[in-house]
Amino acid sequence: MLAAVIDDTSRHFGRAIIMPNLVPPVVTGADAAAYRERIMGVVNPDHNFTPLMTLYLTETTQPDDVVAAAKAGLIYAVKLYPAGATTNSASGVRDLDRVIGVLQAMAEIGLPLCVHGEVTDPQVDIFDREAVFIETVLETLRQRVPELRVVLEHVTTSDGVDYVKSAGANIAATITTHHLFINRNHILAGGIRPHYYCLPVAKRESHRRALVAAAISGDSSFFLGTDSAPHLDAAKLMACGCAGIYTAPNTMSCLAHVFEAEGALDRLEGFTSLNGPAFYRLPVNESRMTLIKQDTPVIYPKSRTTPDGNLTIFDCGTPLYWAVETA
Repeated sequence: MLAAVIDDTSRHFGRAIIMPNLVPPVVTGADAAAYRERIMGVVNPDHNFTPLMTLYLTETTQPDDVVAAAKAGLIYAVKLYPAGATTNSASGVRDLDRVIGVLQAMAEIGLPLCVHGEVTDPQVDIFDREAVFIETVLETLRQRVPELRVVLEHVTTSDGVDYVKSAGANIAATITTHHLFINRNHILAGGIRPHYYCLPVAKRESHRRALVAAAISGDSSFFLGTDSAPHLDAAKLMACGCAGIYTAPNTMSCLAHVFEAEGALDRLEGFTSLNGPAFYRLPVNESRMTLIKQDTPVIYPKSRTTPDGNLTIFDCGTPLYWAVETA
């Protein structure tokens, strides 16, 4: 799968935060080094791509290993998955008390914590899990370790947007390509559409509009995080299909469409290319890409072929007229 999809990311993106929820997960510096080597072994050298590795936070993660990996320039964040929240998250955190030492060490060196912001209590409605997480977990965590820098990844609600806006300089949020386009009707109205199913699940239209407003606002607390997830059709189209939407091939065209529709093309660069590096304390990429508005729609393939089967590419539901000319 890695070899089949890496070009879709490296062609348009100079860097990417690499998620650690593999099987088995990437939990140590040695794991991250090995995964990075695998990625670089299949990247097209002409694409000048840098993978920014992360570690999967578990209740046995050692602070010294995290600090050493960060100081060596190997990792750029640690990812908190509440146990059972999303794909391959069974090894995630159940008791925050068991990871406070790691979080305090991260705060001391300025290493960000990336958060999958959902509770997994079966009594909480799936559409409320982000809001409940912010209230019962995230705010408590940040009060206990106030200097910790946090990225609320793939935010999906107005609750999340409002929290990030009001919570100070140590928190930011990423917004996915697909959550700017779809609401829960796209998944459920008129039949179940599994290729629009992701976690966190898309919410009401009012929440989607809040995400669009945040993305185009120019507020540096919000930046792109595609959460592009390459799951085979065989895994999506089944009685208990997996979550994830594959957006890497057409993200830039999709985003240009959204920002143009909102009269905010001048803020697209900030959302995609400036705000994220600023929060991660990284230099801005020197290379540039050019997006050209065409008279006819850009034609993207509907799927990618992999050695194990087909992989469906995100269909945003509208023609796209912005093409990436150079990258």
